[in-house]
Amino acid sequence: MKRRITFSLIVLVLLIVCALGFIFITNDKSNSTNESSKKTSISSSKEAAKKKDLPDAKQSDWDLVLVSRKSPKDEMNPTLATVNGIQVDQRIASAVQQFLAAAQQISPAEHLISGYRSVSYQEGLYQSYVQAEMNGQGTVNSSGNPISEEEAIKNVQTYSQPRRSSEHQTGLAIDMSNIDSLNESQYAKQVAAIAPKYGFVLRFPEGKKAETGIGYEDWHFRYVGLENAKYMTEHNLTLEEYLKLLPA
Repeated sequence: MKRRITFSLIVLVLLIVCALGFIFITNDKSNSTNESSKKTSISSSKEAAKKKDLPDAKQSDWDLVLVSRKSPKDEMNPTLATVNGIQVDQRIASAVQQFLAAAQQISPAEHLISGYRSVSYQEGLYQSYVQAEMNGQGTVNSSGNPISEEEAIKNVQTYSQPRRSSEHQTGLAIDMSNIDSLNESQYAKQVAAIAPKYGFVLRFPEGKKAETGIGYEDWHFRYVGLENAKYMTEHNLTLEEYLKLLPA
């Protein structure tokens, strides 16, 4: 009799333990599911908010054309206008003039360094940079010691692009600074801050190399239009990221 009672008690205890374990596991799974749902909901809400005020723009708009190593383009032959000795797409000439004038209020030394460059011109420029790097007289390799062409190309692609891959062929990109040295201007952030007011964005900002393929460039600005520039700046988007949000 005692053995039966003891056995029954053991079975009862085991059943209680199993029941409690089941309840614990079920609650844990439920909490995990709820937490996952909350995260998904928050992520979806952020994405919805991002798209809510999206400008009425398309990937195919002329001022949003993408030219890069991943998206090369043939010669585009834009109709050009000259601003302070630099050629740009005539449709943005007024915006360039206004942006330059505003930048000169920050530093009178601000000036246009480069604008439109044809595919053939870019190819010659790129090759000259490669040769300089190979000879040890380049921007990255200034040691005076020669390096291989492969190493030279890697160096050059940190500050210049091969033929058909440079935004300068669009006529929508300008290089502007108060000095003729990349990433050394003390006014770069101030100038970048006012760029959207004139339809421009700093094309290669800090921390976005994974998206653009190019490191920080403090003097390279790209015209994308007023509404696009405002939205991209507010949401910290590169052109590559912004285009993914837009219809074709």
